[in-house]
Amino acid sequence: MRVTAAGSRDAFAGFGLPGAPGSSAFWAAVGAPSSVPAEGGGWVTLFLWRGSSPVTVEFESWSEPVALRRWQDSDCWYAEVRMPERLRVTYRFVMGDVFHADPFNPAGAGGERSIAATPDAPEQPHWPVLGADAVLPLPRTRIRWASERLGGRRTVRVHPAGGGGPVVLLLDGDDWLHLHPAVTAFDSAVAAGEVPPVTLVFLPAKDRAAEFTCRPELWETVRDELLPLVAESGVPADPERLVVAGQSLGGLSAVYAALEFPELVTRVACQSGSFWWTPGALRAADPLGGSVGGVIAERLRAGMDLSGLRVAFDVGEHEDRMLAHCEVTEGLVERAGATVRVSRSASGHDRAGWRHALLRDVGWALRA
Repeated sequence: MRVTAAGSRDAFAGFGLPGAPGSSAFWAAVGAPSSVPAEGGGWVTLFLWRGSSPVTVEFESWSEPVALRRWQDSDCWYAEVRMPERLRVTYRFVMGDVFHADPFNPAGAGGERSIAATPDAPEQPHWPVLGADAVLPLPRTRIRWASERLGGRRTVRVHPAGGGGPVVLLLDGDDWLHLHPAVTAFDSAVAAGEVPPVTLVFLPAKDRAAEFTCRPELWETVRDELLPLVAESGVPADPERLVVAGQSLGGLSAVYAALEFPELVTRVACQSGSFWWTPGALRAADPLGGSVGGVIAERLRAGMDLSGLRVAFDVGEHEDRMLAHCEVTEGLVERAGATVRVSRSASGHDRAGWRHALLRDVGWALRA
């Protein structure tokens, strides 16, 4: 995935950067990583860092880290990275054991990460471009939830987008609060008429591997404890129309809930569900190398009636090893009678690529 630099300042001019690398004119023109077409297809994307110490760029679940090279004796460090067509990816710079967002890129994802996209990656309407130092809006309503069955205390934020309506339970809720501005995005999508008014419930995870794998405790407590607390919060909400939205292990958990708690979960938005999961898979040398579709596929093959379920599946088109697990699950769910929507995002296993699917699929799930 790496392209060797041409070793000439002309290589930087090809990315639209004037002047000598490291000069004032050069740094004044630097912005987000820029891309040029690569021979044979795809893109070459230039990543830049200004400093005196070696630095590496790390990508979210897409590529191995890439060490930047120093331009002569300047303060300019650079890497030309080969990228496929249609890719949006989260990345960060690493110096020793310290992580940094890209100071030249206005698109951040929390204090230590930035987002890059190839020129052909689809737009993500409703998601604002916010710097890494931006303070994201937090819902005013918060529920202090202490569950004996789950253990520990957690703060659950609740936001009535467009005045509130059906409950949208966002698994990994802290990521959608502090890394990606779901409050702002849903408000915008509701105002545009693409999503009906909803009540967002941001559920944080304390132990994802324990809570989001195929166990009933989480969903028993959501049913018996959390939803009653939401109903008592004073925020307008309709828990009888519930959408569960989850990604990765959260997507696995959302589909598990639809299979095992059909009276509770009838609408799901699942992005890159971890359908490779089986007991012991997380301890295996190759977690994705087991039976295709994992325990969810096994459960579906045993026979189920999912005619009351509406589920949208999305997975990153660059998640090569995930695709087989997702495809078999999608097919089995549809054959069991569910109404199914299937799509692919321009990303790897990356929340930056799931953002548009989240809004679109929640809206689709609530159209019936």
